[in-house]
Amino acid sequence: MDRQHLLSDQDDPSASSASTQQYPVVAGADAMGSSQPMDSGATAPPADLMDRVPGYEGMGSGGNDLPPPYPEPPQPEGPKPMSPNREWQIPSISEELAMEALLEYVSSKCCYSKKPVQEMIFSDLQSHNTFRYSLETFTESRSTEWASVPYTGQVVDGHMGAAPGPWDIAVPVPAIFQDNTKQVQIPYTSSVKGCHSCLTLGRSPCRRCVTSGMMQCSMCNGVGRLSDSRCMSCNGAGRLRCTFCSGRGSTTCKTCKGKGQLLCFIKLTVKWKNNLFQFVVDKQSGLPVDHLSQVTGETLFSDMQPLVYPVVNFPDNAINQVSEKAVRQHQAKFFSTCRILQQRQTIELIPITRVHYTWKEKTHIYFVYGAEHRVYTNDYPAKCCCCNIL
Repeated sequence: MDRQHLLSDQDDPSASSASTQQYPVVAGADAMGSSQPMDSGATAPPADLMDRVPGYEGMGSGGNDLPPPYPEPPQPEGPKPMSPNREWQIPSISEELAMEALLEYVSSKCCYSKKPVQEMIFSDLQSHNTFRYSLETFTESRSTEWASVPYTGQVVDGHMGAAPGPWDIAVPVPAIFQDNTKQVQIPYTSSVKGCHSCLTLGRSPCRRCVTSGMMQCSMCNGVGRLSDSRCMSCNGAGRLRCTFCSGRGSTTCKTCKGKGQLLCFIKLTVKWKNNLFQFVVDKQSGLPVDHLSQVTGETLFSDMQPLVYPVVNFPDNAINQVSEKAVRQHQAKFFSTCRILQQRQTIELIPITRVHYTWKEKTHIYFVYGAEHRVYTNDYPAKCCCCNIL
């Protein structure tokens, strides 16, 4: 089947190819479908059905990841051109903005004095802009396993047709680049069997009273008396009606919900995952690079395709090299295990200003970084002793 055709069908839930039929997602409280949650392998399928589902022979109760049926490895298009007139640098922020950012930062700290902000003298503001490369690979994986729900009269279709293959079932793709999971009952795989937990009775022995319906009185420990008088809790009997089963000696079976029968079928689990790779060029500014994961920058380049081509002509060659490595690794890693639906790579320019200032004849440094103008400093000169300990 042509891969590009499959992708277009996934993007448009109303579309379907000649060999891909649309089946409804089993709806319900578990995003799976029926009014009862699917049993994930709590019971084995009927033996006669297990051997008569072509393509699913010998499948057990554990989920099996299934590689997509690619006819041949897809090839990405050529590199996306960049704007030749693009400005790749941002100047340092102004002294006024640097002071406002530091004041906001200090105000958020209970033990920081505002005096250095009010009295400091700027000596230098240096621009140390850096680049962040991101690669997102949005994948779809599928697995199958036997499942069951209480039988309440649902349609049993195990002998009504040929079961479609796991990748022949068209499941609409949710929001792109966001993790999600859906579960579908595969058509023509269902059959009814007696509940294995209660032996089709619909009820299970009560474990509290061991099927007797009565429990020992906790007040008198079953004696029936307290000191020289009769126990008022059990009226001298030494036993009370079991509150767990209401004296019946049995409880409703949790597996079949009292129905005595189970509808067994093959469950298809579809998982969408956004696999993210990020790399920040360390410009040796002094700002810890891990702080940059918390801020945004200015997007200089964005490329979204079913398969992206590595960046080749960015001014900073470190970005070109890491893009080549990341794209090749993602495509090699995910192509054999799941379906790659879309890839997106971006390059952001993250502004960093290193601010030098003096206060009380001593020089200090802080950083203002990101579009949010976050502040980082490890030598603020006016904080109490408890802050120094922290």
